[in-house]
Amino acid sequence: MSQVRQVGLLAAGCQPWNKDVCAANGDRFAYCATLAIYIYQLDHRYNEFKLHAIMSEHKKTITAISWCPHNPDLFASGSTDNLVIIWNVAEQKVIAKLDSIKGVPASLSWCWNADDAVAFVSHRGPLFIWTISGPDTGVTVHKEAHSFLSDICMFRWHTQKKGKVVFGHIDGSLSIFQPGNKSQKHVLRPESLEGTDEEDPVTALEWDPLSTDYLLMANLHYGIRLVDSESLYCITTFNFPSAAASVQCLSWVPSAPGMFITGDSQVGVLRIWNVSKTTPIDNFKLKKTGFHCLHVLSSPPRKKFSIQSPTKNHYTSSTSEAVPPPALTQNQAFSLPPGHAVCCFLDGGVGLYDMGARKWDFLRDLGHVETIFDCKFKPDDPNLLATASFDGTIKVWDINTLTAVYTSPGNEGVIYSLSWAPGDLNCIAGATSRNGAFIWDVKKGKMVQRFNEHGKNGIFCIAWSHKDSKRIATCSGDGFCIIRTIDGKVLHKYKHPAAVFGCDWSQNNKDMIATGCEDKNVRVYYVATSSDQPLKVFSGHTAKVFHVRWSPLREGILCSGSDDGSVRIWDYTQDACINILSGHTAPVRGLMWNTEIPYLLISGSWDYTIKVWDTREGICLDTVYDHGADVYGLTCHPSRPFTMASCSRDSTVRLWSLTPLITPLQINILADRAWEEIIGNTDYAVEKGSPPLLCGKVSRDIKQEIEKLTGNPRVKKLRWFSECLSSEAQELTTVKMSKFGGGIGAPTKEERLKEAAEIHLRLGQIQRYCELMVELGEWDKALSIAPGVSVKYWKKLMQRRADQLIQEDKDDVIPYCIAIGDVKKLVNFFTSRGQLKEALLVAQAACEGNMQTLHVSTPNLSSYSDDIYKEDVNELLHKVSKELAEWYFQDGRAVLAACCHLAVDNIELAMAYLIRGNELELAVCVGTVLGESAAPATHYALELLAKKCMMIPTWNLAADLLLMTPDNELQLVKLCAYYQGCTEEINDLHEKCKLPTVEECLHLAETARADGNLFETIKYYLLSQEPEKALPIGIAFIKEYISSSDWTLDTIYPVLDLLSYIRTENLVLHTCTEARNELLILYGYVGALLAIRRQYHSIVPALYEYTSQLLKRREVSVPLKIEHLSEELDAWRACTQSTNRSTEDSPYTPPSDSQRLAYATLLKRIKEEPLKGITGPDYVTGSNLPSHSDIHISCLTGLKIQGPVFVLEDGKSAISLNDALMWAKVNPFSPLGTGVRLNPF
Repeated sequence: MSQVRQVGLLAAGCQPWNKDVCAANGDRFAYCATLAIYIYQLDHRYNEFKLHAIMSEHKKTITAISWCPHNPDLFASGSTDNLVIIWNVAEQKVIAKLDSIKGVPASLSWCWNADDAVAFVSHRGPLFIWTISGPDTGVTVHKEAHSFLSDICMFRWHTQKKGKVVFGHIDGSLSIFQPGNKSQKHVLRPESLEGTDEEDPVTALEWDPLSTDYLLMANLHYGIRLVDSESLYCITTFNFPSAAASVQCLSWVPSAPGMFITGDSQVGVLRIWNVSKTTPIDNFKLKKTGFHCLHVLSSPPRKKFSIQSPTKNHYTSSTSEAVPPPALTQNQAFSLPPGHAVCCFLDGGVGLYDMGARKWDFLRDLGHVETIFDCKFKPDDPNLLATASFDGTIKVWDINTLTAVYTSPGNEGVIYSLSWAPGDLNCIAGATSRNGAFIWDVKKGKMVQRFNEHGKNGIFCIAWSHKDSKRIATCSGDGFCIIRTIDGKVLHKYKHPAAVFGCDWSQNNKDMIATGCEDKNVRVYYVATSSDQPLKVFSGHTAKVFHVRWSPLREGILCSGSDDGSVRIWDYTQDACINILSGHTAPVRGLMWNTEIPYLLISGSWDYTIKVWDTREGICLDTVYDHGADVYGLTCHPSRPFTMASCSRDSTVRLWSLTPLITPLQINILADRAWEEIIGNTDYAVEKGSPPLLCGKVSRDIKQEIEKLTGNPRVKKLRWFSECLSSEAQELTTVKMSKFGGGIGAPTKEERLKEAAEIHLRLGQIQRYCELMVELGEWDKALSIAPGVSVKYWKKLMQRRADQLIQEDKDDVIPYCIAIGDVKKLVNFFTSRGQLKEALLVAQAACEGNMQTLHVSTPNLSSYSDDIYKEDVNELLHKVSKELAEWYFQDGRAVLAACCHLAVDNIELAMAYLIRGNELELAVCVGTVLGESAAPATHYALELLAKKCMMIPTWNLAADLLLMTPDNELQLVKLCAYYQGCTEEINDLHEKCKLPTVEECLHLAETARADGNLFETIKYYLLSQEPEKALPIGIAFIKEYISSSDWTLDTIYPVLDLLSYIRTENLVLHTCTEARNELLILYGYVGALLAIRRQYHSIVPALYEYTSQLLKRREVSVPLKIEHLSEELDAWRACTQSTNRSTEDSPYTPPSDSQRLAYATLLKRIKEEPLKGITGPDYVTGSNLPSHSDIHISCLTGLKIQGPVFVLEDGKSAISLNDALMWAKVNPFSPLGTGVRLNPF
C-alpha cells in the first residue's frame, strides 16, 4: 500500500515552439507541454472539462499531435527524437511506435482517405505515410511531395477529396497535390513578396469544410486569404483593424457555416469572421499575451440540467421604466457562433472559451512549459509555492487553488535554482545558466539586484541564509562557491577543483555551509574565519555530488545526493559517513529532510521516482512513480511538515501527503494519549525501532499553546494538530474559500458549531470579490453577488455595466432576476450552466436577508409572507450546497465537500463525506467538536480507525478508540477475537476491554450452548482458545435461515460479521477448509447485498462474480445457486440501470416483470441503511489525478486504475483504493478468496 498520497497536481502549460500542439475530438481536447501530452475530458454531469490523462513516452520535444478523425480514442504524436507514437486515450496506452524514420517528424496528420494511416514530414520533405494496420502495414513515400525549395510549416489533408493535400511553406507559398492532377509547387505567395527572397511563413491553413477547392490561409505579415486551390486564384483578402495585428492561428467554426475565428500573435485577441465580410464581425481581448494555436470543438458541451429558458420578453421591475431593447449594430446581426475554442497562448496558458456566452469555461493560466528545476514554499506563508524553470521564469502559486499569483518579469534564460528571502521580506533570489544571479522583489514585480561574479558560467544553486538575512551563497560551474552580502559585497570565494553544484547553510550554525562538487566530494566551510580552506572534506561518492542538505533536527548531520545513484548521510562530529541509501537507478537530484520526524529523508531522481527513507536502518519506506520524468526539486513548509511539493522535467508540480508514513501518531492524538507518545526528543526518536514522534518546532509550539489553555483543551488540540498533520485539514481552515468565490457567511449561532465551522470556513469578503471579478471582466459573477454587500453597491455596479449587459443575449437574465429579487430563477439559471459556486452565493445572500429589500416592490411576490420566503430560500440553499458538495466530492476533494455541508448545518452529510473520502482521523476530530449531532458517524469512523489499528498492529490503540464509543462491547469482542498474541497478552487485552479471561470464555460458551443461546455461544467460543468451534455453529444457523423464504439481511448479518473476526491463522487451518469456504461464500453474497444497500455500484457485479466463482470451484453445501445469483444480478442491473448509466447514449431497456419482482424481493431483504448519508461510493483524495506511473489494471474491473492503487496480498493483483475501501466495508475478506482480511483503511 503506497504510503505517500498524491493530493494535488499543477499541470504544465502548452509549449510555444511547434504549431500543431493542440487537438480536439468529441468530448476531449489535448495539448502538449514540451515532453508530455495532457488530455482533458468532458464530465457530462457537471458540463466541465477535467484532466483525464498525461501521456509521456517522448523523451525529446514533441513536435505535433493529431487526433484520428474516425476514431475518437486514437491520436498520434511525433517528437524530435525521430519518433512517432499512436496512443489509445481510453486505455491510456501506446498502441504503435515508429522510430526508424529519417529526419524529424516536424508535422504530422492522420490521413482522411485511409483508415489507419498517419502521414508525417520533415522540414523539406518527403511526405511519409505510415499504415498502422491492415494488409499494407509499413511506411511509404508520397510520389510527388518531396524536394521542396522552402521548409514546410504545416500540411493539411482534404477531408472530402481523397488524397488531396496542401503544404504551407516558410517563404509564404503553398504546394498542392491531388491524385490525377498536375502537382502545384510553391504557388500563391503573397504578392508583396514576388521576386524577393523575404520570408513570410504560412501560420495557418484550413480547407473550407463546405467546398472541395477553397482554402483559408494566413501568412504572419500578409494576413488572411481565401484561395481557390484549382484556379490558384485569391477570392478574398481579409482586412485587419490595425496594421500591427498579425495572425498566429485560425479555425473554422463547424457549427456555423462560413464562420471562422483567428488569434493574434502579439496580443490575445480572438476575432470572429464571416467569409462574406472582409473585416471581423467581433473582437474579444482574452489575454495580454499573444495566441499560439486555436482549435474549435465540434460538439458543444451539453447542458447539465434542463430548465426552461427564460422567455424572451425581459423582466422589468415595477419601479423601473421599461427600456426598449437597444437596436443591434450591423455586426451583431451575425449572431455569435455557439462553440468552444481551445486556445493556447505564447505564455503557456491554455483555456476553453465559450464563444456564445463569452466566458472562459476553463483557463489554465501561466503553466510552465519546460522542466521545473526547483520549488520552495514561502517562509512565512505555507500557501505560496515558488517554482523556477528552464523556460526562464519564476512563478509563485497559491497551492489551494493551484493558480499562479505572480510571475517574474522578462525571460532570464534557464533558471536552475531559487531561494526565498527569510521571513516576510517577499523577495526571491534566482540562479541562471548564463546570466548570473538576481533578486526579484515579488510585490514590486521587478528585479532589484543582480550578481555577476561568476561571469557567464552557470550557477547551479543559490541559497539565502535564513539565520543571517544579509548573506547569499551561490555555486557555479567555474568551481567557486561565492558568499556575498545582498548589496553585492563579496565576503568569501571558496575555490573547488571542479564545478560546484550544490550548497546549503546549516540550520543550527549560521556560519557553516556545505557544498557538493564534481570531484565527488562534500565540503564544509566555516564562514566566520577568513580562511578559504574547508573545515572538512567528505569523500566516498563514486560520481559527482549534486545537492547537499543539513538536517534541521540533528546537529552536524547532513546528506548528499550523487550521480552514482546513492544518497549518503554524513556526521560532521564523527567525520564519517554513517549510512548509504542505495536504490535509485540514476543520478539523485531532489533532497529533503522532514522537519518533524528526524530520521525521515526524501529523495528525487532522474529515474523518475521519489523515494522515502528511514535513515536509521537505511531502508526505503516507499517509492512513488507518479512523475513522468526526472524529479528535481522537493520541498515542504515547516508549519505543514507532511505536505510535500515536488517538481520535475515533466513540467508538473505535484503535492503529496506524507501523513500515512506516521500512521499511529495521528491516532495517538485522537485517542488522547500522553504527550510522550506524540512529541519526543530527537535522540530518542532516532534510536532504531522507536515509533515516529514529532520533534520539530511546530509541534512543540502547539504543545506549549495547549498547556496554557484552561478547561478542556481537547477541541483545540485536535484542531491544531489536524492542521499541522494533514494537507486537507489545512485546507479546511485556511482555504480562503476562493473556491466558493467570495466565501460563505458564518452559518450558525451556537458556540459548538461555530468552533467546527471555524475549522472549515473563513468569512469571505463579498465586496472585494466583486471588485476583483470586475477587474477580470467577469461581470456576471460580480453582479449576481453584489447584493450580498448592499443594494446600493449593487445598483452602482449595475449602472457601470448595465448598458453592455443588456445587449448580450445570454446574461441579461442576471440583472433582471436580481432586480426583481427572483432568487429561485437566478439559482436555477446558474445551476443549469454548471456554475454551482455562483448559485450558492446567491442563495446565501438571500438567506442572510441581503435580497429581502428587493422583494418588497414586486407585485407578484408581495403575497409571500417572510417566513415562507425564508423557508423557500433555505431549501434552495441546501439544494445548491448539496450539488456543490457532490461536485467537490466527485473531484476527489471530500474535505471541501464536507465544508459545503457544514456551512448549511448539514452535519450528517458532512460527516458522511469525510468517511466516504476515508478522511477518518479528520472525521473523528470534526465529530468530536460537533458533539451529539455527529455522534453516530463519529462512532462509525472510530470503528473503521480501530480496524486500521489492527493492521498496524497497535491493538491497545484500537481498544482505546473503541472504548470512546457507546455500546462498545460487541466491537471489543471482535477486536479481542482477532487479536494475535500469546494467552497472557490476550488476557491483558481482555482485561482492558472488561471481558472475561480466555479460560472463562470457554466455560461461558459451553453454558450458553446448553441454554441454546446461539449468539452468546459464538461470541464466547471466538474469545476462547478454541475459536474454530464457533464456525460450524454459526454457519449452520445462517444456512438454515437463508433456506427459508422470508429471511432478511439484518437477522444473519450480525452472526456472520462476528464469525469473520476469527483469527486468520485459525481460519486458514487445514481442518477448517470446508467451513472457511462456506464462510467466504456466504460473506461474498451478503457483501453483494450490503453493497446494493450502500449503492456501491462499482463493486456489486464483482461481489456476485466472486461468490459464483467460489461456488463453482470449491466443494460446499450452501443453499445458494449460481443461476439464482446471476438472475439476481441481472434484476439489480435492469432495475438500477437508469441511475448508473455511464454514457448517455446507451440504449435503455425497461426491466421485465420477473426482474422487477426479483428486485423487489431483494430490497425487502436488504432494508434501509441505518447510518444516514454514507450510501454512495467512496472517493478518496486524489482519486482522479492522473499518474505517469506503471499502469495498474484492476483485477475486479479489468480497467486501468486512476488515482491511488491498493495491492492485494499476492503482491501483484491490484484494485483501486476506492474499490478496496468499499469492498472491505461490506466484505472483510480479500477478493482473491484466500480468507485473508482486507484492510485498506
